[in-house]
Amino acid sequence: MSTRNNPAAMAAAIEPACIWSLGAKLGEGPVWHAGEGALYLVDIKGAKLHRCKEDGSGRRSWDLPGETGFALPMADGDFVCGLPGKLMRLSLDSSKLSTLLELEADQPGNRLNDGYVDSQGRLWFGSMDNAESAPTGSLYRVDAAGAPLRMDGGIVITNGPCASPDGRTFYHTDTLGKVIHAYDLAPDGALSNKRVFTEFTGAGHPDGSTVDAEGHVWVALFGGARVERYSPRGELVQTVRFPCSNITKIAFGGADLRTVFVSSAWKGLSLEQRSAQPLAGGVFSFRSEVPGLAQHHYNRKPS
Repeated sequence: MSTRNNPAAMAAAIEPACIWSLGAKLGEGPVWHAGEGALYLVDIKGAKLHRCKEDGSGRRSWDLPGETGFALPMADGDFVCGLPGKLMRLSLDSSKLSTLLELEADQPGNRLNDGYVDSQGRLWFGSMDNAESAPTGSLYRVDAAGAPLRMDGGIVITNGPCASPDGRTFYHTDTLGKVIHAYDLAPDGALSNKRVFTEFTGAGHPDGSTVDAEGHVWVALFGGARVERYSPRGELVQTVRFPCSNITKIAFGGADLRTVFVSSAWKGLSLEQRSAQPLAGGVFSFRSEVPGLAQHHYNRKPS
């Protein structure tokens, strides 16, 4: 469904606040850790993991050994990180990294990108061509034994894996194709009935996504200076605009899950554009009338 000139679309009277002028080259993957009352996100190109409180205070950063597409909490207290060709376990207490699994040895130009943990504690993530030109990217789900299962493929930049509140619909974004696909999601994690959820014809490319408690899909627009909210039928119902163009992903958090955190990037901007967008690469937040869904933790089974 095209969203151009959709009469249901409306601009929200929301002005996001920058809570951390982080200056991330490619800020991505914000995730709210309720147990810590903290927000985590990565700078993929800066090879760092960052943490702050809801208001942007209490800042801390960790160096990572390579471009890390996501860092998601695990049920045992560690984080699972997606690095090129591998999943790694990160213990923040010791800063120790250990390899959980390796994949795509036949695709040396790929790296891992956006990740998601579903309500069953299963890990989903995508791979992509780091040169952003070849359709070598795939969508994966990790099974209970810890092996990666290829769920879809032939994509240049995979993004935005997320699921509906009832766990019956899965969403995945083809960034360069400017489309979000929906799938039927079975209890065992199988995907079927792939279809177009919504297509994008305006400025920017769809990047990271998440779903709120009403089943609406929120998507960040890289190069579009905005976040958009879509109904379960794929209709644009809300737009939140930002003072910088490269908006990358959103996450709900805070005690009531109504604080929306938004990452951004200065990657791809000229010196003139960066001067005009001094908050590019910062972390933003705003309040939503509708809460999000609780962040699930990856429940990796003992090997």
